[in-house]
Amino acid sequence: MVNQPTRAPLLSIVVPVYGVEAYLRQCLDSIRGDVPADETATVELIAVDDASPDGCGHLLREYAADHSGVRVLHLDTNVGLGPARNAGLDVATGDYVWFVDSDDWLPPGSIAAILDRLRADRPDVMMIDHLRVHECGRRDTDASSHLLRGTPGVVRLVDRPQLLRVQHTAWNKVVRRAFMAELGLRFHPGWYEDIPFSHPLLIGANRISVLNRVCYLYRQGRQGAITSTRSGRHFDAFDQYDRLFAWLRQHHPDGRWHAELFDLMVNHFLVVVGNDDRLHPHLRRRFFRRVAAHYRRHLPGGGYPRPGGVAGLKHRLVDRNNYLAYVALRRAHRLAGRLRSPSAPPPATTGPDAGPDLTQPRTLVRTHGNGTR
Repeated sequence: MVNQPTRAPLLSIVVPVYGVEAYLRQCLDSIRGDVPADETATVELIAVDDASPDGCGHLLREYAADHSGVRVLHLDTNVGLGPARNAGLDVATGDYVWFVDSDDWLPPGSIAAILDRLRADRPDVMMIDHLRVHECGRRDTDASSHLLRGTPGVVRLVDRPQLLRVQHTAWNKVVRRAFMAELGLRFHPGWYEDIPFSHPLLIGANRISVLNRVCYLYRQGRQGAITSTRSGRHFDAFDQYDRLFAWLRQHHPDGRWHAELFDLMVNHFLVVVGNDDRLHPHLRRRFFRRVAAHYRRHLPGGGYPRPGGVAGLKHRLVDRNNYLAYVALRRAHRLAGRLRSPSAPPPATTGPDAGPDLTQPRTLVRTHGNGTR
């Protein structure tokens, strides 16, 4: 049972909860404690207990009893991150919705800054900046954060296409709830659920606002987190990209944004296939073969701007479905990293999880009627 608020708030913050007992209170406190005293009716916090197997459900019941403005929805069965967000969205009443993951937290002053910007800009989507926080306490700027800089006022994606290359998560976007309904966007089951959700938001928005401020602290390396878990469920990414391109064909049959999203897809797959924390070695060959199949399936008819350097070489190996050459390149790259002087900075990682490097030269890859490139 979810208690309804007395009046509609400006912002609904939806927090899906599963297996995060050690981090949940920090997340909830950072949200509730950050709401300005004169804005308590403006913000609602909806926590969705996704049948969590630990003490999260009990913690949420106690927290809601002790703190006003907190609504808790308990699901009977575990449905996963995407459908749990949908459950929270279904009971949200705010003009805007912000999806915050329950193992992350907010720095002080975030909510006041977000409310001020929402009122000033009335955007369809507002993008915020974040920091990556490691277990040792180190805080890193995301490699894609620089793409948020210098965005003047309210824009469309066509005015600032680099925004498409900012990390494609749900939690770095505050979204007008009615706009989400207009697009018919919901979260799909499975891992990498942000892919067919985040990109269409930016493509469909007429009003995008950028709050160039760190409003989110993204926990790194937590045991059980998707990006730190070896699993065959990383193969879910292929279905999510199929959903993204199906949406794109329906809403932009002229092919607009196809090349940009294709490049992002290949970069993302290369991040996953090369990450020992995500794929067990015995799954790497099969994943690479699926990447090559998706490359052929979704390759734009007019080609796409292939990156230069090592990244471009990896793209070519995917194009040729040459797994053995990819393995050799990967080993050589890692050996070079180990031989690099400890005082030298590490190479920048590319891909949606780290932010592609837009400064690298790119070569337009064109397709022909016989499929050769």
